[in-house]
Amino acid sequence: MKNAAALFGHQPTAVPAVGASAPAVTTPVGPAGPAAAEVSTRDRVTQLLLEQGATTAAQLGAALGLSPAAIRRHLDAMLADGDVYAREQPVQGSRGRGRPAKVFLLTEAARVRCGTHHYDNMATAALRWIARSGGPDAVEAFATEQVSALESRCRAAMEDAGDDPLARAEALAAALTGEGYAANATTIASGGQLCQHHCPVAHVAAEFPQLCEAETAVISRLVGTHVQRLATIAHGDGVCTTHIPTQPGRAQSGNPVTTVRTDR
Repeated sequence: MKNAAALFGHQPTAVPAVGASAPAVTTPVGPAGPAAAEVSTRDRVTQLLLEQGATTAAQLGAALGLSPAAIRRHLDAMLADGDVYAREQPVQGSRGRGRPAKVFLLTEAARVRCGTHHYDNMATAALRWIARSGGPDAVEAFATEQVSALESRCRAAMEDAGDDPLARAEALAAALTGEGYAANATTIASGGQLCQHHCPVAHVAAEFPQLCEAETAVISRLVGTHVQRLATIAHGDGVCTTHIPTQPGRAQSGNPVTTVRTDR
């Protein structure tokens, strides 16, 4: 979802596209130079984790041009500060010898600092008032109306994408990235997958899933086929993941959208 500020007419700050080259670190002259460089590198690590989700230290080091010792130093500091946490990397098939690799992810506190969250309380209060006054249907109508402008902008950006759902998913990912979602699309064995690595309104959507459902319906209409929401940041997942089946029925405006959780 767009950030909570967008619910009240504020535009989000765009997050750079996944895979975009990181800005070079410039070390100022003087005593503050090394400290400034440290902060800048940590910002770049944070940005990569925001864009890519779970990432190994080796992958982070390669992307940033840092030695294993250097990236480990930054990750240790971020672990100590509560900005990242580590977990074992999932392994498909038989596991080889040695310790399993660890992947690093941003903590919720670090995610909050990446976006404009100071409108969350106001947005939540407003939606609670709508729910009390008009019930669930009113919240759903509000959520649908809020994403309509996003749908129009993305549809315009996807004008030359053609009719193939996977090609449209790639175009949609680019459009969503421009909106601040840090999105990417990939092809998998069962079709395609659209991932959104940023959700500044996760706290609001956790209480009001109608926001995520309205966004999923937009994705379905824009891609031009039935889709399945596999995971959302609002429900505690690391990434909002939408599956695009290979041979689904064509989605029509107003058709129900299936949400499937795979983490339970």
